[in-house]
Amino acid sequence: MKTAFLHGDLKEEIFMAQPKGFKVQGIKNLVCKLHKSLYGLKQAPRQWCKKFNEFIKNSGFPKCEEDHCCYVKKYVNNYIILALYVDDMLIVGANMAEIYRLKKQLSKNFEMKDLGPTKQILGMRISKDRFEGILNLSQEKYIEKLLSRFNVGNAKTRNTPLGTHLKFSKRQSSQTEEEESHMSKVPYASAVGSLMYDMVCIRPDIAHALGVVSKFLSNPRKEHWKA
Repeated sequence: MKTAFLHGDLKEEIFMAQPKGFKVQGIKNLVCKLHKSLYGLKQAPRQWCKKFNEFIKNSGFPKCEEDHCCYVKKYVNNYIILALYVDDMLIVGANMAEIYRLKKQLSKNFEMKDLGPTKQILGMRISKDRFEGILNLSQEKYIEKLLSRFNVGNAKTRNTPLGTHLKFSKRQSSQTEEEESHMSKVPYASAVGSLMYDMVCIRPDIAHALGVVSKFLSNPRKEHWKA
């Protein structure tokens, strides 16, 4: 979806200074009244969400109660799933004729860019084997970027995300000034958050390990970072 936030309708009266280059001689003191949302407005994401929800509902796609960014339209023998993440959209279904019809409806109402068959979305690489009936999701590139970003590319591999012999507590040891200074430069919370995204997408096996290390976000020690 191109320039998604510009599609929102404003309910409030909002005024802005004249943009650079649009000032007219004699009325430089006047301001502009907005009729549509702009990037940078606090309500722009919400108004875009409401605009799209109204359109997709009128197109026969009820919102999924478990995930409000997912819309499902059921037919007699099949269905179409539309997933939306801000302005990135994924359409899944068995009936290509209905998918083309939906794309046409979207293009009439919004400025769209069709990227064709999905190969990657939100850091996930998608590969399909139609003959074997296999759909594979991978975040290999995303994980490699994390390893490089946090300078742990040479870390040793382990068969389990967290060793059973590791026991942690907040009273584990008193921090020395040297350790406190060192840990203040360690992006502990950022690393945990980045791994949480990976866990939610395709790696539920690291959920327990993340749950353990997440307990020490406010005051991590060297042992927690090593884990």
